[in-house]
Formats: sequence, structure tokens, C-alpha cells
Amino acid sequence: MVAARIRGMTRPHWLALYGGIFVAWAALYVMALPQDLREAGAIYGAEFLRSLCIVSPDAAGFAGLVAMWLLMSAAMMAPTALPAFATYDELGARTQTRFGALLGGYLLIWAGFSVLAAGAQMALTQAGLLTVFGDSRSAALSGGLLVLAGLYQFSAFKEACLSQCRAPLAFFMEHWAEGPFRNGLRLGAVCLGCCWALMLLAFAGGVMNLAFMGLATLVMALEKLTWIGAVITRPLGGLLIAGGLVTLVAALI
Repeated sequence: MVAARIRGMTRPHWLALYGGIFVAWAALYVMALPQDLREAGAIYGAEFLRSLCIVSPDAAGFAGLVAMWLLMSAAMMAPTALPAFATYDELGARTQTRFGALLGGYLLIWAGFSVLAAGAQMALTQAGLLTVFGDSRSAALSGGLLVLAGLYQFSAFKEACLSQCRAPLAFFMEHWAEGPFRNGLRLGAVCLGCCWALMLLAFAGGVMNLAFMGLATLVMALEKLTWIGAVITRPLGGLLIAGGLVTLVAALI
């Protein structure tokens, strides 16, 4: 049923959303720094990289990092929310809805997350725990983030957030009277509650690592599907904890 709803998204606002997701991924692809340029930067120095407008704390500043995290959030989270957006659109066939207001509220929550994530990246970079490209320099940081994300997979709070994301019709029926913008804020908040720990693994996998972003997007989208999400959430937590412990132990050897 969800797949049929998503296939039916052909109206202009859906085309705009698809276009926005595509543009966000395209921008991230352009911003991602390939290995050969990293090696060239090591040879020719920081000025070489700055001349290429690389989005890093020293080159772009805080505003640039916030913009980068906004793009990441839009590219990674909008696809995971498609079932909820499709449900809201279906309700619009029976009553008046405002998709733009819903989406605005949803993105505002992730904009707030982007500001916090950019601040964390600046702080970690200045502390020497991340490279200017957003790659972890610390096995302790990487292992700690993996263990944290793994433990969070077993938390009651994450399960409560996932239960709302997996039942979007019940979610909207419960909160419909609040209006589309507040529904969007609430949807963004429960989505953030599901995914914040996995998003922070970008500091372990590389902030501009497209392979990590693609895999994380797939995992977070699957977690929100009732038929498979309940099966993968806890095993994923176990794998993350195991990976984190291995990373921490390897750093001590």
C-alpha cells in the first residue's frame, strides 16, 4: 500500500520534492573530495584545497558547515519520510491539507539539528579529533560513536519514535487538529528521535563520505517500514556495538 502511494506522487509538489532531493545529492557529490585531490592537498598545501572551495571548517566556516549539514539532512532524511508524506498526501484527497507547511515544519527540525551538528564538527576539528574533511582521527571517538549508536538501537525512546514513523496514518489522526506546520514539527521531531545517533556516525564514517551517506539513508528508510524495521533494528544495534568495541580494543593494542 505504501509503495502504491509513493508511485502515485506525480503532482507538482512531489516533483518539487523529488527535485530537491536530487539537487541535494548532486550538491553533496560535487562537494565530496575525492582521494586524488586529498593527496594533492597533502602535497600542495591547504591553499590548494581552499582554492577549490572545499566545505571544511577552516575553508567554509560555521555557516558553510551548517549549509552542508542542511544538504545532508535533506538528502538523507527526506527519502526516509516518503511513506509519511504519501499518507499525508492521501489524506489531502479527503480534506484540506497544506503540504508545504508540513514540509516546512519537518525541515525546520532538521535545520536545528544541522546547526548543532555543524557546531559539533567545528569543536571536534579544533580538538584534533576530526580532519578538516570530517574524517575521524580518533579510534576512541569512532568506537564511542558506534557503541552509542548501537545502544540507542535498544532504547525505549527510539522504539517509541519508530512506532510513530511506522504508522503515519495513526500519527496524523492523533495530531491532525494541531495543523500542518505543527504536524511537520512533530514528524520531524520523531524522525530525529529515530535517526540522530545514526546520523552522528558521519563523524566516524566521514562527513562527506557518499558511500556512508547512501548506506545510512537505506538503513534509516528500512527501519521505518513496519514489515522489516522491527527485524533489523536490534541486530543492527548489536553489530554497531560489536564494531565499536572492536575499534576501541584495537586502539589499545
